[in-house]
Amino acid sequence: MPLPDILPVFPLTGVLLLPGTVLPLHIFEPRYCNMVQDALNGDKIFGMIQPFAPQQDNRPLPGAEKDAPDLYKLGCAGYIEKSEKSADGRFFIQLRGVNRFRFEDELALWRGYRRVKAIYKDFPDATLAEGWSCNRPAILQALTIYGQANGMHIKPEQAERFSDLELVNLLGVSLPFHPAEKQALLEARTLKDREDTLVGLLRLGGDHVEPGSDTSPRRLN
Repeated sequence: MPLPDILPVFPLTGVLLLPGTVLPLHIFEPRYCNMVQDALNGDKIFGMIQPFAPQQDNRPLPGAEKDAPDLYKLGCAGYIEKSEKSADGRFFIQLRGVNRFRFEDELALWRGYRRVKAIYKDFPDATLAEGWSCNRPAILQALTIYGQANGMHIKPEQAERFSDLELVNLLGVSLPFHPAEKQALLEARTLKDREDTLVGLLRLGGDHVEPGSDTSPRRLN
């Protein structure tokens, strides 16, 4: 789909949107309700991006509309495929990732929300999956170790119902990685790079499992 050169952006710490993944959002802050309403009236597209310095609480504080924290230069544009507006003006939306973007220039606020001049040409996301397949045994082994180390109930057998692209992206989106680690997944140039980054993060997060532990993929009870 055509992507806008001037892209509204929603800064949110620790939230990762990747092309093809779906992100449910509850929009309640007035300036971002304005953003969603404007998007619905137009092309239904806005971008998700992280503040460079992680915000401890994404709920707005008094006067927060005057704050403009520095942003990472790379985010992901998404398309509103479902939306519901409550009587008090809040939105519940479902945003599907479309394409990553980079920006250098930020524009003046519009109706309270931030906008950037988006550059998409560096990210041919629609073709990244061509000729690529992931190393499922390596991913599932690293995932099992990560689960053991973090007290999570991992069911590796459920991975069978996901394509390679879905498996790598869904793990990156859903696991509780640090915001900077999620940004590294977003910024990986190719899917192979994203897969390698994911496996590295899983191994890093599970590096305190005792050597010699049984780390074969299995259901953790």
